[in-house]
Amino acid sequence: MMKAILTGHTRGLGAAIAEDLLSRNIAVLGVSRNRNIELEKRFSSTLEQAEIDLADSAALAGWLAGDILRRFVAGCKTVLLINNAGIVQPVGPIETQDVVTIAQAVGLNVAAPMMLAAAVATVSRDATDTRILHVSSGAGRNAFPGWSVYCATKAALDHHARAVVLDQTSSVRICSLAPGVIDTDMQTEIRATPLEQFPLRERFEGLKRDGQLSDPGDCARQVVDYLLSTQFGQEPVADLREVVK
Repeated sequence: MMKAILTGHTRGLGAAIAEDLLSRNIAVLGVSRNRNIELEKRFSSTLEQAEIDLADSAALAGWLAGDILRRFVAGCKTVLLINNAGIVQPVGPIETQDVVTIAQAVGLNVAAPMMLAAAVATVSRDATDTRILHVSSGAGRNAFPGWSVYCATKAALDHHARAVVLDQTSSVRICSLAPGVIDTDMQTEIRATPLEQFPLRERFEGLKRDGQLSDPGDCARQVVDYLLSTQFGQEPVADLREVVK
């Protein structure tokens, strides 16, 4: 039996990944601030949902201290964790960044994935195959003006995966995967950012104008295909555009 825990499953790439997993008859525990009502109607028997603000580390720790996660994976031979939830804010030079938003970004983009990874690895000790996928970004591997926080948080996920591999836990595979540039609400948000806050905005406007953004459904299928493949975990840090060649 195979089950998946997925964060940020209500929109964008996360919603597309959830739909792809459920369509493959893989039960999903979606963790987000809100419920995905559309998928709930279509997959009522295989979709469970937990409404948690993942940016609130104390709230997440309290939820993880319960037994929902343990009960969900009980008896599974393969357990999947997809850490997808994330925010690009705050955007702008360091002197313009709101400190509360910085804390929220670090909580959602870094603390939550690491906490969930540790918790899932713990409750899935009886599983023969545990796979952890961090949804990373090219911003974690290249610095962009205005994105100092976003770049740093994605780089943290990359390095977390590299270090986990060194622990040589036999049943755990992990990869921090950059999925490419996808046509989601995050891209809309990026294109709406004032130029003085994000000098590279015109580059992203051009990607949209020239049809260079990936379709969320197509990207989700490729992500799940890779996650389920024998290739997954061979490299702790990867780019989807390279592994699907």
